[in-house]
Amino acid sequence: MDRQAYEKMMRGDGRLDYEIYLKTGELLALQKDTDTLCHPDELQFMVVHQIEELWMKLMAATLLDIDDEMRARNSFKALTLFRRVHICQELMSKQLTLLETMSPKDYQQIRLFLGNGSGQESPGFRVLLKMPKDLWRTFTDIYLEGDDRTLEQVYDTDYRHDDAYMIAEALAEFDEQFQKFRSDHMQLIYRSIGVGANSLKGRPVEILNEGLRHKMFPELWQVRADMTDRWGAEYGTVRDKLPVSPHG
Repeated sequence: MDRQAYEKMMRGDGRLDYEIYLKTGELLALQKDTDTLCHPDELQFMVVHQIEELWMKLMAATLLDIDDEMRARNSFKALTLFRRVHICQELMSKQLTLLETMSPKDYQQIRLFLGNGSGQESPGFRVLLKMPKDLWRTFTDIYLEGDDRTLEQVYDTDYRHDDAYMIAEALAEFDEQFQKFRSDHMQLIYRSIGVGANSLKGRPVEILNEGLRHKMFPELWQVRADMTDRWGAEYGTVRDKLPVSPHG
């Protein structure tokens, strides 16, 4: 195959409307040229991480819109936008599996060119870590204090499966999917550089596990635990064994 000819075709000539609107010339120039790659897998490494940043940019922009919709009590619109965020999160986790096609040996070559960089420096990741506090404040203002209800009432004693409950569950889903992404990313690190290795900043990889214990909306997880404890206090935490059916 004529590699140079095909690579030129992949870049396009930038004159078609599709190319002009999407700025494909600029977009495809953001990766290294083939002859400057330190390893053939470096293109994949760059593409995956650049796409992750784009998904996180879309998520952050959508979460800003969600905050506005919650403020206006447009719950259906907010829920539709939450679904968009959740799909982005699923795609982020799924595309990490591409990097599993890269051997640890090949990754070591790419790692030489990463400086001291790490995923913790991602602008998208950093902003997504900050936004939950504001989202929770809006949820509390509108759906709890605005309705003179507590989270316990929304989930238990005044449970209605209403918009307050559905928005709360959408927040919980965002939290859960974020933790799944962090877990998948951690497994990728294990697969690439091992469990006991140090990160590029000289910190043990295990320190990154601390993030997996961080909940964005701890109240949404605590309300479940409280409900379970109340149930146990009423019905007993240890149950009698179910009787064996005479029919086996």
